[in-house]
Amino acid sequence: MNDKLISRIITAVSIIVLIVVVILQSKILTIFPQKELIPSWVFSLPLINAVINGSCSILLLLSLYFIKRKNIKAHKNLNILTFILSSLFLVSYIIFHATGIKTTYGGVGPIRTVYYIILITHIILAAIVLPLVLFSFQKGLQMKVEEHRKLVRWTYPIWLYVTVSGVIVYLMISPYYSF
Repeated sequence: MNDKLISRIITAVSIIVLIVVVILQSKILTIFPQKELIPSWVFSLPLINAVINGSCSILLLLSLYFIKRKNIKAHKNLNILTFILSSLFLVSYIIFHATGIKTTYGGVGPIRTVYYIILITHIILAAIVLPLVLFSFQKGLQMKVEEHRKLVRWTYPIWLYVTVSGVIVYLMISPYYSF
């Protein structure tokens, strides 16, 4: 496959995922319009997502550690594992939000502002990071090291922030779950 085709595929996948997430967040479409029809295992997905995000954070830090020590094989394997886990997270996230379950943050005062700052930056950067990760993977797997490095200078901190902030958002909102 040539780079132009890969770029088109990455762009298409990124746009489709963004559209699906926006539709699910806006509650235009829900798979289970009645809460009592939602399978019980769905209610554990936010915790599972937080565990996945936390695991991805650790794996990203380990990946950085190994690439700084020129261990390309460990770096590559850790990033592939992180990518797989992030993909599982995305599927789980879509399943959970397709149910129409909605939770509002109940904190008050300054902590409410902190929560929404973290949440909003998390959401914006999560939308941006998918194509960055995919393009970074493409360049890394093709061993286009300089292009990979240029992309990863942006991709890595954003991806790490998204994984860490995802855990923080979960920890802050989970006391207000009513399911």
